[in-house]
Amino acid sequence: MPRPIISFAIPCYNVADYVDTCVESILAGCSEYLGAIEIILVDDGSVKDDTPAKLDVWGARHPDIIKVIHQENGGHGQAVNTGLANATGTYFKVVDADDWLDEKACKRVMPKLAQFSLTQAPIDMVLTNYVYEKVYENKRTAIRYLNVLPRNKQFSWGDIGVFMPSQNILMHSVIYRTQLLRDIGLTLPRHTFYVDNIFVYVPLPAVRSLYYMNVNLYRYFIGREGQSVNEQVMISRIDQQLRVTRIMIDAYDLSSDIKQPRLRRYMENYLLMMLVICSVFLILSGREDALEQRDAIWGYLKNRSPQMYAKIRKRFLGRGVNLNGRYGNFTIKRGYRVTRRIFRFN
Repeated sequence: MPRPIISFAIPCYNVADYVDTCVESILAGCSEYLGAIEIILVDDGSVKDDTPAKLDVWGARHPDIIKVIHQENGGHGQAVNTGLANATGTYFKVVDADDWLDEKACKRVMPKLAQFSLTQAPIDMVLTNYVYEKVYENKRTAIRYLNVLPRNKQFSWGDIGVFMPSQNILMHSVIYRTQLLRDIGLTLPRHTFYVDNIFVYVPLPAVRSLYYMNVNLYRYFIGREGQSVNEQVMISRIDQQLRVTRIMIDAYDLSSDIKQPRLRRYMENYLLMMLVICSVFLILSGREDALEQRDAIWGYLKNRSPQMYAKIRKRFLGRGVNLNGRYGNFTIKRGYRVTRRIFRFN
């Protein structure tokens, strides 16, 4: 039996109200390739609704396309791990169960993936745009890479431009070659939110070939109650954000491990973004130990790589989130509110 072109892994945890839309969007977008895709529905111990039964219905309806796996709750990262372990496609994409894919964009992406999968050396990473969908506000913001990445041709890290703060490569925008993720032994931590940052950051140095399509493929639902990017939820889970950031710091000493200058600069900016997020949400939390924890995460980087610490600490954002006192707290909070209004990320 031929290898599927792509495996879509869908982590599912109490998402009965959303998962149908997600699965239907993939089936519609891949309608011409239904014999060459697989959808892996990972029930991560759902107990609050009928998610497990609903997934089984999908599996029974499309047994040649959809795999359903039930597991004890291990968190989003473990659900992705399970999806990757069971994937047989040349390519691998994670689609969260409350998000969906754009049908027209998918119909443009699939022929390219099919083409790449037939070559002796398939492209390592395919990139597309994604859209913040604020459904309840009827607003949307598309994140594109037109000024950063060459379009519709193979390229390498030496060909990329400078990413704006809103243009980081996120899980929503990336399709990885499955074997690349396996070759580097990618494993996400259990019972931890925000592991999508590890998913897109750690494999980057292993990527040798890239391809960018200017299509708005991934639709990222923003505004669901209890969502991980909800401001109050992020504040409550700041310790998990800190854990993820430490894992990313440990992954590489960027100053010595990453030889490609443009990739190194991009990864520096990504790591700075993570440190800024930690710093800002610690301040927003009002915790008594907020400043102590902020200094600790920056100190963790300093101990791991003094050279990298000095380099990104002196950048504008690095200086800004390390301000102290009442004025410092005001500036940090104000900067966050302005940025949130501009980029609409939560």
